[in-house]
Amino acid sequence: MRRADGWRLPSPVLVLGAIASVQLGAALAKLGFDRTGPVSMVTLRLAVGALVLLAVARPRLRGRGPGQLLPVLAFGVVLAGMNTSFYGAIDRIPIGIAVTIEFSGPLAVAVAGSRRLLDGVWVVLAAAGVVLLTRGGGSLDPLGLGLAGVAGLGWACYILLSQRVGRGYPGVEGLALATAVAAVLVAPAGVAQAGGALADWRVLLVGVGVGLLSAAIPYSLEIEALRRLPARVFGVLMSLEPAVGALAGLVVLGEALRSHEVVAIALVCVASAGAAWAGRATPRD
Repeated sequence: MRRADGWRLPSPVLVLGAIASVQLGAALAKLGFDRTGPVSMVTLRLAVGALVLLAVARPRLRGRGPGQLLPVLAFGVVLAGMNTSFYGAIDRIPIGIAVTIEFSGPLAVAVAGSRRLLDGVWVVLAAAGVVLLTRGGGSLDPLGLGLAGVAGLGWACYILLSQRVGRGYPGVEGLALATAVAAVLVAPAGVAQAGGALADWRVLLVGVGVGLLSAAIPYSLEIEALRRLPARVFGVLMSLEPAVGALAGLVVLGEALRSHEVVAIALVCVASAGAAWAGRATPRD
């Protein structure tokens, strides 16, 4: 981001701003679950995100064959599943815990196929953090934990598919189309869950806020940061996301975490940062 006088925000600030925006979006969405339900909020998030991305990218479908269209459809299915499972998870467990478990997906992609001993250390640290979260006592909802794990699998698939789609579409055209596909897929269930609540302007306003905070704003900040930052530095900064998620849950929703949960989140953050420094960045939608 550049001001008229030429001064621009430091790249790390942009990345941290993107992280904070995503997690605030998740907290805002959770505040609206009582009125609409998580699937309905996913529908609003994806719809707003699709409209913004389509307006920016203006993708063209003419002349594209099945080899280019099918990956986009698969990408849309993954986006729908990833967002729906994550919102289902935070409906049942604290945001910080859900994000921490979800991070197992990109971490697995970062170290997959590696034979370096150090990468094994990151895997062990992350596994220890997840085990500490799930077996450290307390009354975390098992379904919520499972849905967070599904979201992590979806994030891993997202990374792999984004690389495939990126080779066939310039810029964010592929992401824009996939987000539109995801919105269409989730819409029937979202409308059915919310019912007449979607006609409430306050609900729609929350949905627009969630879409902007979770997609449009962080996307803009991340793209600008990636122009200036090495990928591994970007990945290390992104590894703070579980901690920021926990902070957003505490400040916005009053989701206080126990000491072993804080330690578990720290372990996963360190593991993700280590893997990112040695590997590549894993941005998300």
